[in-house]
Amino acid sequence: MAHRIFQRIFCAAAALGVFALGSCFQRERAIDSGNREQVLHRGAGPEIATLDPHLATGTSEYNILSALLEGLVTENPVDLSPEPGVAESWNVSRDGLAYTFLLRDNARWSNGDPVTAGDFVASFKRMLSPSLAADYAHFLYIIQNAEAYHKGHLEDFAQVGAVAVNERTLKITLEHPCANFLSMLNHTAFFPVHARSIEAHGALADRKTDWARPGRFVGNGAFVLKEWRHGQRISVEKSPTYWDAENVRLNGVVFYSFESRDAEERAFRAGQLHLTEALSPSKIDAYRRNSPGLLRVDPYLGTEFYRINTERPFLNDARVRRALSLAVDRKLIAAQILRGVQSPAYEFVPPDALARADGKPAPGALRHDANAARALLAEAGYPEGKGAPPVELLFNTSESHRAVAEAVQEMWRRELGLSVTLVNQENKTVLGARRARDYQVLRSAWMADYADALSFLEVWESSSGNNHTGWSDAAFDQLLYQAARTADKQARAVLLQKAEAILLGQSPMIPLYHYSHVFLIRPSVRNWHPTLLDHHPYKAVWLEAD
Repeated sequence: MAHRIFQRIFCAAAALGVFALGSCFQRERAIDSGNREQVLHRGAGPEIATLDPHLATGTSEYNILSALLEGLVTENPVDLSPEPGVAESWNVSRDGLAYTFLLRDNARWSNGDPVTAGDFVASFKRMLSPSLAADYAHFLYIIQNAEAYHKGHLEDFAQVGAVAVNERTLKITLEHPCANFLSMLNHTAFFPVHARSIEAHGALADRKTDWARPGRFVGNGAFVLKEWRHGQRISVEKSPTYWDAENVRLNGVVFYSFESRDAEERAFRAGQLHLTEALSPSKIDAYRRNSPGLLRVDPYLGTEFYRINTERPFLNDARVRRALSLAVDRKLIAAQILRGVQSPAYEFVPPDALARADGKPAPGALRHDANAARALLAEAGYPEGKGAPPVELLFNTSESHRAVAEAVQEMWRRELGLSVTLVNQENKTVLGARRARDYQVLRSAWMADYADALSFLEVWESSSGNNHTGWSDAAFDQLLYQAARTADKQARAVLLQKAEAILLGQSPMIPLYHYSHVFLIRPSVRNWHPTLLDHHPYKAVWLEAD
């Protein structure tokens, strides 16, 4: 009782101006303490599935893991060009096949151990181990004999083109020259892991080994893992063992999980976030009018699309899948639902992926053609949708995902006579359904791993761990094989266009729109540049008071 009486007296005095306080017992906003203490508070999208870099598949995982781990190279914060990371230098053979990396003598793991060439070799072997079943294992197929080892055709890993010449020298031999190889090294699939700390908790190549959590995670990045409150936040703090620690200005980063974009925007408005992962389309116009300085619309190499399980009856007919795609009015979705900040996707590869021959659309590019869609559905034996089974559309929680799904549901009902059921689940559940192929139509997104059309098209290769549709096409695979080995840019672009034409014709997926990254950011966040891959090396970021 005495405490409550004192609190009333104190607040009354403050209201009368006796104390120079802005409010009574008001808590300091996270962004204000963050600016003072150099701790960045950012939205990180839905709860991530893992912090194991070799099992990670999404941009949300990358955004956190890039703070905890460092590969052979890092990225320039302005244009993402490769810069020295764990490797202080490298040289390339004349034929473009052999890369020799010299590792820094002061590169350290967070437990103080030196980072060695052997650590990278062990990490690559882990990534390619069949028992790990890593979705991105195919990403390492660029390394000589990596595919053969991963598929069990080669048992001796010593024959794979990754060799520790000595503790500080790593030699990687490629299957064929690859202009994007150095940029590919910044992907989590190429990140090193500390084998001994993993093996303290189970087998190195066992997916279930429980090592990637606070108290167990040993990394080599600019930050170390401090806290993981599932469904809430992940906190990292500056690493004292990082080789370039003296040039890291942030003391920490806190990543907050949000299933709802509206909830994330409210947290930003309340001063709890320096920046958001995204912004609901319904909020865009208000920020355009009232707070344009907080709204960012950055270029971004990504495509929103629907995966189709081609092994399910009805959906196993390419004519049905093509009809579903042609019935979608992408222009309406982009303009009305997404408020004009995203571009309609009539192809899977975004125009900015720099691989279009003469800048022309891909052969067989999609369009909105309800008449053609109805004709295809009738040809498949379902005139006006008669006899067609109900279609289930699965999407992860998000206001914009629901709005788009409802629009597509109505388009398929109106134009094709189909009954469509919408199913909303949290992101982790959706990822599990995708991996188990336990769905019919599934909302998905793909962001480029490097700025090239091949980064989009290789998703659909037969060997890709990211396909998840059951679709494969030998001619498509062959065109990508040829394109990867073609040095002439124009000839390569033609091959990629032919491959995309096959993909669009068979329609194991339905492209919806190409991304711009729409988010909110405080002016106190410095050195956060617009980049095509939406990568932002945290060691180059700092905070200043608004």
